Amino acid sequence: MLLLVAGCRTSAFLVANAPTAFEHFDRHLDIPYGEDRRQRLDVYTPRNAVNRPVVVFWYGGSWTEGSKANYRFVGATLASRGLVAVLPDYRLFPQVTFPLFDEDGARAVAWVEQHIQQFGGDPGHIVLMGHSAGGHTAAFLAFNHAFLRKFGADPKDISGLVGLSGTYVLVPDTDSLRATFPPPATEQDWQPVRFVDSQAPPTLLFHGLDDKEVLPEESIELRDALVRNHVRVELHLFPHRGHRDTIAPFALVARWRTPVVDETVKFVESVTGGE
Repeated sequence: MLLLVAGCRTSAFLVANAPTAFEHFDRHLDIPYGEDRRQRLDVYTPRNAVNRPVVVFWYGGSWTEGSKANYRFVGATLASRGLVAVLPDYRLFPQVTFPLFDEDGARAVAWVEQHIQQFGGDPGHIVLMGHSAGGHTAAFLAFNHAFLRKFGADPKDISGLVGLSGTYVLVPDTDSLRATFPPPATEQDWQPVRFVDSQAPPTLLFHGLDDKEVLPEESIELRDALVRNHVRVELHLFPHRGHRDTIAPFALVARWRTPVVDETVKFVESVTGGE
């Protein structure tokens, strides 16, 4: 558990994913949603699923690293709770810069709308979820309706957003981030909070108050923007918890760290009618 909370590295992922080998769900691997080798996704489904709510999850990694295979524990946990989970890979820096990784996200959503029914999912009830940099992508797609439509996805199918320690008010403050979000794009183009309007989907936000990688003020600012636009929003702030304490509990060994799993499932069921 300490490995998992301390850092998302090989040993931590081995610990997190070990119990998933014994779960009862179906897993469909490396399905292409584009031509690039990084444009692949995995689908986790409850056995005999029919018209179940869908959660699309993007992992973090500062847009420079990450693999869907490391987050098997997220897909397994969601599937074990009766939800269809989709975990896409996406292109990373330096192969691409903004907005191409978010374009991959939009294409993955379009694939889900077109194909998820054959895996037992309901294409009309999709919740977007992401951790850290993946929280940026989930929120960017949930709020930027025109961007989603541009890549063949329908915003009307997005029933909700779940943000786990996400960056919604990003100001690039390192050479790597400035290279990842280069001119001529500006903060107005990439900050999800800028796209919040009254048509934003219901939103559930989690953040640790001891998070030093993405400050909790980003979730607070997003919550306030949604409130101003009269959008349903819940924000859970966890004292003495850090950046990984919102994703680690999807692994059984760290389930006790925060109540994110139960709260996420309850939220998804409430916005999709999936109870």
